[in-house]
Amino acid sequence: AVLCGLGLMYVPDPDTALREQHRVLKPGGRAVAAVWGRRDRCSWAGIFPVVDTRVETDVCPLFFSLGTGETLKTVFENTGFTDVTSERIQTTLRYPSADAACLAAFVGGPVALAWARFDDATRAEAQADYLATIEPYREGAGYAIPGEFVVVRGVRL
Repeated sequence: AVLCGLGLMYVPDPDTALREQHRVLKPGGRAVAAVWGRRDRCSWAGIFPVVDTRVETDVCPLFFSLGTGETLKTVFENTGFTDVTSERIQTTLRYPSADAACLAAFVGGPVALAWARFDDATRAEAQADYLATIEPYREGAGYAIPGEFVVVRGVRL
């Protein structure tokens, strides 16, 4: 089996990556991939314009491309997988504090490289701007931020 959790959206050529997964599987082997879903269903996505105003990045415009429509399912089918299924999963990302929400978004997410280059003043501004984008999801001292995953499964014949 091959499992790729939240990795394909960082790959410049997902078709090649999935063809390689297909190649290394034995007949009957299964592949599963999960990516973030539609940008408008991932309320934490406000992080991208916050970072984009401070540094140029190529990640942001492409990050949700595999999660729109049936894109990832089509890539699976086009790279030789059969019995391909696709599922959208709604979730809530829960953080106990503003610091925890910012840590997950800036340090553990797709903008980590840009974040590492920010000076302290830029980090403070970016955090304040990001917290403003997730303010509608505040629950007490923490946050409950809606999100969506797309999980696609396929089999090598």
